[in-house]
Amino acid sequence: MTQTTTKVAETTPQVVAPEPVQSPFYYVKKRLLKNKPAMVGLGIILFGIVIALLGYLIMPDSTPNANDSAPQIKKKPAGFRITMFRQRKNIDVEKVNLFQKIFTGRESEYSITPITSYRIDENKLLAYVKMYGVAEEEEEHSIVDAVLYLFVGETAIVRATTGVKNEDGNYHIDGNTITYADENEKVQKISKQELLRRFKSECIEERTYILGTDESGRDMLSRLIFGFRISLSIGVVAVFISLMLGTTLGSIAGFFGGRTDAFVIWLMTVVWSIPSIMLVIAISLALQSRGIWVAFVAVGLTTWVEIARLVRGQILSIKKKTYIEAAGALGLSNRRIIVNHILPNILGPLIVVMASNFASAILTEAGLSFVGLGVQPPMPSWGSMIYEGFKNIGTTDSFHLIFYPSLFISILVLAFNLFGNGLRDAYDPTSQG
Repeated sequence: MTQTTTKVAETTPQVVAPEPVQSPFYYVKKRLLKNKPAMVGLGIILFGIVIALLGYLIMPDSTPNANDSAPQIKKKPAGFRITMFRQRKNIDVEKVNLFQKIFTGRESEYSITPITSYRIDENKLLAYVKMYGVAEEEEEHSIVDAVLYLFVGETAIVRATTGVKNEDGNYHIDGNTITYADENEKVQKISKQELLRRFKSECIEERTYILGTDESGRDMLSRLIFGFRISLSIGVVAVFISLMLGTTLGSIAGFFGGRTDAFVIWLMTVVWSIPSIMLVIAISLALQSRGIWVAFVAVGLTTWVEIARLVRGQILSIKKKTYIEAAGALGLSNRRIIVNHILPNILGPLIVVMASNFASAILTEAGLSFVGLGVQPPMPSWGSMIYEGFKNIGTTDSFHLIFYPSLFISILVLAFNLFGNGLRDAYDPTSQG
């Protein structure tokens, strides 16, 4: 008789490894990355930072303050195309390296004139151009003057070299060769063929104004990009000033209390009751100046109150916690307790308010520039550009003057608000994620 034995498989219970403990920042980042509107806002902000840093390198008009103008083509719409006749300036244009160009731009070596057509007399080396917006009359220009950097002033070098001096400048044409005195008063030679080639490549330019031109015939896109830099700079400096001032006063008021707290609350109430414009006027009168640095200080001094109120309230809520009392019992100084133990624990709400203040600073700067108390011409800012558009309301071809800077302000402020709301939700411990 055969016995059948049944083996019972032994099962060992599976041990589930506990989820590793993560830092609070891990969950903040996790919730923030899941917030699509906040990520869109952050993307716009990062894109704006890249635009602001590159600045003159990507601007079609890389002259300082994007101020290369041609009044004949003022208020032209987006996509406007024109032929430019460029004539070399016989002045010493300072050479700049790449780093300098990024931050300060570079003065153009050419003056620009919009034209409708041109023709060349190769024998006389003359160019006949028809000016844009002017009656159908041709203007005569020397190709040598347009292309070459000639010495300005009296010199006998060309005469001594060739025996002849041109009446129109320090050069002489002899057959196929042009002899001239350069900017350093040294004799140089160039062939007619090379001169004509350089004229067509350097002095005739087909230019497209992607977003049109302003009321002075300047490139709108370049000035909007520069305005990006101004707005972000205002935001950074203003938030830094408000952070330093607000954190200091709020910490002192909340930690020490008593009469110190009462005085700081009174000061916050007084400052908050003063309109920003009135405060800027007072600062301008005190400093006897107007301009971008006055705007920096003024915007910073109008946004510190919110940070001070937040810091004071947060410190009042946690200064009686056990770990704060233990730090005091260990003999730590008040400054060390505030800086090392209190402020790190209120960093989340502080970052949220800073993002909100950044958007407020951009709007405040635009308002100040609109009324003439912020950035001063010819430096472009979105607020001053809106004012230029406002002055032209009701005139033809002026809609884009006010539309584009208003659009850029709205997009950037919306981006900071979306990102700020995302940060607020991410730092909320009741959020799921």
